[in-house]
Order: sequence, then C-alpha cells, then structure tokens
Amino acid sequence: MRLAFAGTPAAATASLRALIDSSHDVVAVITRPPAPSGRGRREQMSPVSALATDAGIPVLTPRRPADKDFLADLRALRVDCCPVVAYGALLPPAALVVPRLGWVNLHFSLLPAWRGAAPVQHAILHGDDITGASTFLIEQGLDTGPVYGVTTEAIKPTDTAGDLLDRLAVAGAQLLVATMDGLDAGALVAVPQSTDGVSFAPKITTADAQISWAYPAMQIDRLVRACTPAPGAWTAMGADRLKLGPIRPRESTDLEPGELRVAKDAVLVGSADRDVELGSVQAPGKRPMTAAEWSRGARLESGFRLG
Repeated sequence: MRLAFAGTPAAATASLRALIDSSHDVVAVITRPPAPSGRGRREQMSPVSALATDAGIPVLTPRRPADKDFLADLRALRVDCCPVVAYGALLPPAALVVPRLGWVNLHFSLLPAWRGAAPVQHAILHGDDITGASTFLIEQGLDTGPVYGVTTEAIKPTDTAGDLLDRLAVAGAQLLVATMDGLDAGALVAVPQSTDGVSFAPKITTADAQISWAYPAMQIDRLVRACTPAPGAWTAMGADRLKLGPIRPRESTDLEPGELRVAKDAVLVGSADRDVELGSVQAPGKRPMTAAEWSRGARLESGFRLG
C-alpha cells in the first residue's frame, strides 16, 4: 500500500523504520513543524522528520492539518492509508476522509483504557500490572475509534515511563506493520471499543509532578516513575525545585513526612507510611547526581525537611 506516516517524537521512529522496511511504500511523512529546543532555543526538526530526511522521504510539516495547501498535497499523494503514532495535532474531518482506508493510530494502551495524551504515564501512576498498545481507526472522538489489533506488555515494578514507552514503541511498531498487512489483504475488521473500562490519561504537567511527602511511599514511587523522564518529578527545597529520579521505598518508618536523614552513602526521606531512599537529585542549574553527592555538596544535615 501507499502510506503517508504521521508522527513526531522519538517514540514514533520505531514504527516509521518498521514501515520503511516493510512491503509497503511510505511515500511521505507528516510531522509537526520544527520547534525551539535546548538552552539556545534553536529550532530543531522532530525525530520523525530527521529519520524521514535520512531515508529520502518527503516531509510535510503543516501548521494545522486543516490548511488547504496541506489537504491538497495529501490528496495528490493518492495514499491508501495514513498510519499515525503520536503526531500531536487534531485531524479535521476533511483530512480523515482523504486516504482510502483512513488514518490508523497506534496508541500505547489497551483501549478503552487510558484514552488521551499520556497513557503510559497514567498506567504507571495508577499501579497497573499490564498495559499494551492498540491500533484503531481514527474518528472524531478522543481515541474512540474501532480497534484493529492489540499487543500486551507487563509493567515491571521498577519501570519508568521512559522504560515502558521504549518497549511499547518496539512492540507497537510490529503491531502497526501487521495491521497495515491485514488491511492490505482485506483480512482485518475493526471491532468497536467496549463501553466498559473507559479511562482517560490527560497530559501530566509540571504542577502534577510535585511530590507530596504526606502521601504513602508507594504512591510517591509511582508518581516519580510515571514522571521520568518527563516532566520530571520534583520537590520543594526552600524556594528551589529539586528534580528527583526514581526512589526506593524502605521498610523503616522512623521519619516524619519530608524529614531527611543523611547518611554517608544514602539519603532517606519520610513519607506517610514508610521512609524512602532518594535516587538521583538535580538541583537548579546543576547536573543530575546521586543523592549522597547532592547532600554533601549542599551540606545538608539530618532533620532538614523537603516540601
């Protein structure tokens, strides 16, 4: 089939590569326009755009998918289907009707669970044991379209959102290729999503990522892992924000919520029920470092409070 792939972040590159290597013909890539990035705020092309450029595939970067020029370019491509992975823009009805077989999205959850922008983060945040990826036909509702196929993935107790997304990106890429193969053969029929088990996964903001040490240790652990690598879990230290990497709940219950205990090789913080051991710590303007290194540099003593 002739395909126009739509995607933007690094998590979408495995799917683009798998489609390029498949029997299908990726005739164009649709991605978000270059955006400012890094300290210099220089405009950089998306990871998907970079891969497409290296592969010699034409790249379309509409400001809005409803733009008339983009819709004209899309029609001219005469594509059979538009596979989508984390494109990052709403598709208008005028775009959805262009490909013969529609737009097929790879979503990183077992739909109808965790519809929305941050399914991987919310699966970890809410303590799910199993997640996965689904391919479905895009319609106007938020991730509501009928499903073509799924793949499952166990969530490990130490998984961060980054770890889990890396695995789902690879497994999902194979699912997306299999879905394209099935559509090409006329062997797939989309199944409507169940009305039971619907849940939503809105974007997790920096404000959402603030740690409250008055919560139980397990809840704090899930929050930190869900926010790693982005937006990054953090705690207040006076007027500053400390970004924290994954923590480790301990069996001890000696400390009050937010109270520090500084040892030679470890830093513990109290929570509502158990103490937790800090992993990496990043102070403003500093590199990430171990909690022990941070405490020595900050000259902290036991009894100091975070939050």
